[in-house]
Amino acid sequence: MNRTFITLIMLLTASSVGAQEMALTADDCMRYAVEHNHDIRISQLTQDTRRAERTGAIGAFLPSVNGSIGAQYNFGRAIDPETNTYTNVSTFYNGYSVQATLPVFDGFQRINQLRAAKASLLMGSSQLRAQQDELALQVFEAYCNVLYYQGTVKMAEEKREQSQLTLRQTQVMADVGQKSEADVAQMEAQLAGDDYEITRQQNELSTALLTLKQLMNYPERDSLVIVGEERSTQTLEEPSTLENPAVAAAAQNVIVAKRRLSMARGALSPSLSISGGISTTYNKMLHNETTGFRDQLDANRGEYIYASVSIPIFNRLENLTNIRRQRNNLRIAEEELEQKRDELVKLQLQAENDCEGFRKQTLQMQHKVEADSIAARLTTRKYEEGLSSAIDVQTSAATLLESRARLLQCRLLLALKQKLVNYYKGYPIL
Repeated sequence: MNRTFITLIMLLTASSVGAQEMALTADDCMRYAVEHNHDIRISQLTQDTRRAERTGAIGAFLPSVNGSIGAQYNFGRAIDPETNTYTNVSTFYNGYSVQATLPVFDGFQRINQLRAAKASLLMGSSQLRAQQDELALQVFEAYCNVLYYQGTVKMAEEKREQSQLTLRQTQVMADVGQKSEADVAQMEAQLAGDDYEITRQQNELSTALLTLKQLMNYPERDSLVIVGEERSTQTLEEPSTLENPAVAAAAQNVIVAKRRLSMARGALSPSLSISGGISTTYNKMLHNETTGFRDQLDANRGEYIYASVSIPIFNRLENLTNIRRQRNNLRIAEEELEQKRDELVKLQLQAENDCEGFRKQTLQMQHKVEADSIAARLTTRKYEEGLSSAIDVQTSAATLLESRARLLQCRLLLALKQKLVNYYKGYPIL
């Protein structure tokens, strides 16, 4: 039993460690962030409220049914409900009624309310999608930063290995008299500088990883392993038939404002409703013989139906004020829609220009890295042959490291800009 228990604990521990060490791609990180973000959860609850408002707008077309039950006990001098005369006999009165009311016409307010509720639901969906996409873009940018610093840490470690190898060669050459102690000291200083650079890049990586965890709402004490390629895998797409969610939300807001303006205008028109119901009563004089309960209910039962027309005449200018307010809200919504469209065009053009620029920079940096790699190898070979100094080796290695880092940065920025361009064209982030 003890061995079985220990084996089970070891398996559960291994499985939990393996789950924590599972590598996440960019899409995995973005989906995790969207699923665990508190603001998005609040927006989802708000969207559920809009669904309830749409259901309420549909229910406004149904008749309302009310039932009432009343009981009254009279003692002392009171009015007899049957004879409508005063009496000193104690009585018990009981009444029942059921009434249904159906609004027939209200200036199309209910129709516009339903249309406004549907447009508000669509607007909420677009706003939720825009919020999710904005968070996903932030996570993707943080993800690219983590990849960048992972690459710089790896490059710095490779440079330190090269510096260690060069230091050993320099020490051997100094022992046989081909290099001086100054060259050895210079190589030791370069190795110390490489150690410092590794530490600095590791700190930057830790900060970038912490930022990514915070955006994802990921447990900060759990390890987060990400995987990704240094080169861009994004491709530019043709304009999508789908509209950008931010612009779509602004367009639906215009529709909501129009419907609310129509509702405000409809409040100026008369409203018509019909009602019908059934009522009955039961009356008993205490200490006297009276007709039975069921017989009285049947005898006193009455049905009725009536129609009512309500004509607004003066309500202290509330309707006119509401119409003016809704008209201004409509104009504001139209201006916001035009503003969103203009911003989208500007952002798309800027992203396309940045994308083209980073594509050219990536090609140029690839050639520069190749050239710097050849220069670094030749400088190292010359140093081994005594034709260059330790400073030349250090300078060429630092130049190569900077070129590789800039190439990695250009590739990641190109991937980010390509994703932005596709997003502005209407394609979803996830």
